[in-house]
This record gives sequence, structure tokens and C-alpha cells, in this order.
Amino acid sequence: MTASDAAAAEAEGETVEDRIRVREVRVLSDDWYVLKKTTFDYRRRDGTWQTQNRETYDRGNGATILPYNRARRSVVLTRQFRYPAYVNGLGDGMLIEACAGLLDRDDPEACIRKEAEEETGYRLDRVEKVFEAYMSPGSVTEKLYFFVAEYEPGSKATSGGGLADDGEEIEVLEVPSTRP
Repeated sequence: MTASDAAAAEAEGETVEDRIRVREVRVLSDDWYVLKKTTFDYRRRDGTWQTQNRETYDRGNGATILPYNRARRSVVLTRQFRYPAYVNGLGDGMLIEACAGLLDRDDPEACIRKEAEEETGYRLDRVEKVFEAYMSPGSVTEKLYFFVAEYEPGSKATSGGGLADDGEEIEVLEVPSTRP
């Protein structure tokens, strides 16, 4: 359903909830995170009902940040082993990515400040939320909050690298930016 379809339906007194009837929810796995299989009926725009099955993987919401330094024309990224990338054909499984973490019980800004210091070692003063998005909405429930922040070399509080108890072994990279 598009945003305009949803708005039209709500204008007629119908909500999205009126179009969905959950029949069954089965937990398939509750080990690392929660994987569920849901059977539901969905009323299509033409009024017909269609039974659908979907698996959803709920790992909680997260936050990510791109620290940048205008004067040095650089950004800080992390490099770490990611098993899913490895089994999907990435030779050594090492990914370069923006610093990120799950919210757990934190609000997005508090989470990303903590993660930035744990992973990169930088204590960031002013973080700015840029947007939020569902990363893989066809099957993963996670909403990710995106932030940017300017860093200074003097704001490096620790060596970073993540938490060994969480299985993290993170390399911190200062990468030249091609944008001014």
C-alpha cells in the first residue's frame, strides 16, 4: 500500500489494521534474535482477501553514524569480520562499514554516542540525526537511525576496537573523503 493509498483509506475511515487479519504466529527460532513465521489475511485494494505467509527476523532497532572531519577531508569507518558476508561469498568476511549498534534500551542518540566511542574511540560532541529507515523491510523488522558528527583528532578518547566480550574485533579506519 502506498502512502497515498493509506491516506485515502484512512480518509474513508479505514485503517491499515482493518486490512490485516493475523491468523497464526509461530516462533521458528529464539536463539540470537527472534525469527517468526506469520500467516495473515491481507485485503487488497480491489477488496479481495489474500492469505500470505511471511517470516520476520526481529533483532531490535539500531543506529549508525558517519564521523567526518572537514579540515582533513576524511571520515571514520570500521572494518570487522561479518559471518553472513563470509558465507555469502566475501572471501575473508571483512566488511568496511559505518560504526553502528543496536539500541538495546537506549534512545538512538545515546546509543550511537556509546557505540562510536566503543568502536572508533572517538567521543563525539554534537551528533546530528539525518534520517531513519527500515533496512530490509521484506523480512527484517529493524529500523536504523542515521547520524553524522564532526570529529577532531583530539576527541579520540580510547583506541576503540569494540568489546571483546561481544565478539568484536574492530579495526578503525580514517578514510579520505572525495567530497568537500
